[in-house]
Amino acid sequence: MKSTSFMLSTALTGLFALTATQGSAETFRWASTTDAQTMDPHAVNSTPVLSFLNNIYEGLVRRGRDMAIEPSLAVSWEPLFGENGWRFNLREGVTFQDGSAFNAQDVLFSYERASDEAADTRSWFAPVSEVRIVDDYTIDFVTTAPNPLFPDSIANFMILDQGWAESNDAALPARDAENFATMNANGTGAFALSSRDPGVETRLSPNATWWGDVEHNVTEAIFTPIGNSSTGLAALLSGEIDFIQPIPLQDAEQVEGRDGFKVLEGEETRVIMFGFGHEHDALLYSSDVTDANPFQDSKVRLAAAHAIDMDAIDRVIFRGKIEAANQLVPEGISGYSNAHTNRPEYNPERAKELLAEAGYPDGFSFGLKCTNDRYINDEALCRAAASMFAAVGLNAELSTGPVRDYWTQLREDDFDMFLLGWSPGTFDAEHPIRFLLNSQDDEKKLGSWNFGNYSNARVDELLPLIQEEIDSTTRQTMIDEVVEITQNEVAYIPLYTQPLIWASKDNIDLTQRADNFFILRWVTVN
Repeated sequence: MKSTSFMLSTALTGLFALTATQGSAETFRWASTTDAQTMDPHAVNSTPVLSFLNNIYEGLVRRGRDMAIEPSLAVSWEPLFGENGWRFNLREGVTFQDGSAFNAQDVLFSYERASDEAADTRSWFAPVSEVRIVDDYTIDFVTTAPNPLFPDSIANFMILDQGWAESNDAALPARDAENFATMNANGTGAFALSSRDPGVETRLSPNATWWGDVEHNVTEAIFTPIGNSSTGLAALLSGEIDFIQPIPLQDAEQVEGRDGFKVLEGEETRVIMFGFGHEHDALLYSSDVTDANPFQDSKVRLAAAHAIDMDAIDRVIFRGKIEAANQLVPEGISGYSNAHTNRPEYNPERAKELLAEAGYPDGFSFGLKCTNDRYINDEALCRAAASMFAAVGLNAELSTGPVRDYWTQLREDDFDMFLLGWSPGTFDAEHPIRFLLNSQDDEKKLGSWNFGNYSNARVDELLPLIQEEIDSTTRQTMIDEVVEITQNEVAYIPLYTQPLIWASKDNIDLTQRADNFFILRWVTVN
């Protein structure tokens, strides 16, 4: 196994960046296993959507090659004087791709849209109590308490043109349905949407009126989702595409050994985990337990954790390229708890003892939901885990499917146990506490991805204190308490930090960021 070090100065900001120089204009073709589910930046809060749309839409701030926050549609920002919140000074002279002028009204409209109950991004704005337009190019976000992380937390908050959205009946996002913004886009970013055929092909072209400095030489970008990663790799090696993310781990050596190709390896900030239906009173997919949910007992959840042999998973499925995780963020992320670095060891005998103590000496059956095209080797992981569970009496009925159907199933509580990957958008431990550990609370816009509705009153009490605390020692003490509580209660089973394995032709210069976002404006075809 490689080192567990994930220091911000290296892996977090340690990018596979190659100096891009302007060359002749070129068509660029790339592929990934997962298509962007929608072109609406407020409808689905997932990496495939946000990464793709960061090429078309922009926010007030953005992350650079080194993951640091930098100006985008806001040229500067500062804390409000005399009240909690932030003032953003907007960039003048910016136009949307249809020629409409950008101003503060578009920011206010986008905030109201992105924080609506229909939006999958509303939890981003849980601390916000009011948004005020000061003038056409100045806007204030007032927060309920001091919130030093707020600018970082909205790095993927993208701005729509109010007139365009309203005139096309897309004033609100359509998360589980479709509207005009699902298939069409009108941003201020470096690229514009040329055509869209979901699941088949999406074409982008440079935005000729973009305000930024052009660092790429791409005249057309063609994206093709290829669900089978081996098929995608074959397309790369045959020259049909220029770049693919990810490639099968076992094929990395093959690519590196071929003239004209290269592999880009890193470690993502994403932790892969199993979650439970904490609030479910009964299992949905059990043949022997129909009137109870054994996973409501922390002993049963701990038994499941003890059943998993992470060393074997790393060796057999991931070729020694993963690090076992003990928290919902990897080491090196702000707020990582150095006081709680242990994880349940692989101990099948202890797992059986715990099941017996919980009243299930013979185990039981249940349903395990997983994706087969979202995370690296996700289906293989779940099949291996199901076998390990069975060895201690936890008989999983495994169901795998494409991510396009998966989030709907989880939102509809259609699971007993599920697979989830989480990358903290703020690169801080507060992020998964807000989304995954706080009790579901639509009014406060909290717990929006806490599908099983894990709930602990003390965790809910600590979150706002963590959000507003400025003293780093005091803040870390509170995060440590949350980690201790959720580890003791086995709120989730953290498994590992996902590796990044990309491949391209060797004439392609690009940047691999630790959040697994692929940004076209840093691509040069030589």
